[in-house]
Amino acid sequence: MKFRRSRSEEPEPVDEPEEESRAATEGPDGDADPRVHGPWDEAEVDLDEENPNRVDLGGMLVVGRPGLDLHLQVDESTSQVVGVTLAGADSALELRPFAAPRNGEVWSALRRTMAAEVTRQGGTATEIEGEFGTELKIALAVQLPTGQSGTQPSRVLGIAGPRWMLRATFFGKAALEPNPADEVELALRDVVVVRGGEAIPPGDPLPLRVPPNAQRVDPS
Repeated sequence: MKFRRSRSEEPEPVDEPEEESRAATEGPDGDADPRVHGPWDEAEVDLDEENPNRVDLGGMLVVGRPGLDLHLQVDESTSQVVGVTLAGADSALELRPFAAPRNGEVWSALRRTMAAEVTRQGGTATEIEGEFGTELKIALAVQLPTGQSGTQPSRVLGIAGPRWMLRATFFGKAALEPNPADEVELALRDVVVVRGGEAIPPGDPLPLRVPPNAQRVDPS
């Protein structure tokens, strides 16, 4: 699978009004456990099973899907991989795994921090209920390529697993119109988080790496 090294690989902002996100407290098909169809912990899947589309990022495994390009999110100051974006024609999904305590969660504090930062930038951050619990519905005012003002919508989820939390951010159409059958939402269900046994403070990111044998592509 090809990938690009970039700090931002989101779809172009849109200048249309946001629609209300689907609210649900259960997983697909009425399941009580929102993770019954993924994303997964490494102990919940057979990692020895051959899957040529699986991309090994160290602390997280993602599966390539037709129509989605994989872009690494790299911290330019350290050259460390901090996340990955799967981008389609009109939607994108950014994934970042974090350590969490054995008995507790980190999403509540992280959500408040994110909301405060969005407000500081002049945007809005609204809490809504989704299939994985409380989400953040964010809207930031931006300048479109045409020079006009528009809105960059996003929808941020904090998905809890065994001693980890996966932050999943939808951009573009998937931020406005949640659809369980959309490729980016299906890609979220394919994710496997590899927490490992090392000591990592709760709230710190899990270490990621460039996939072995990956083919680098210069950004266009």
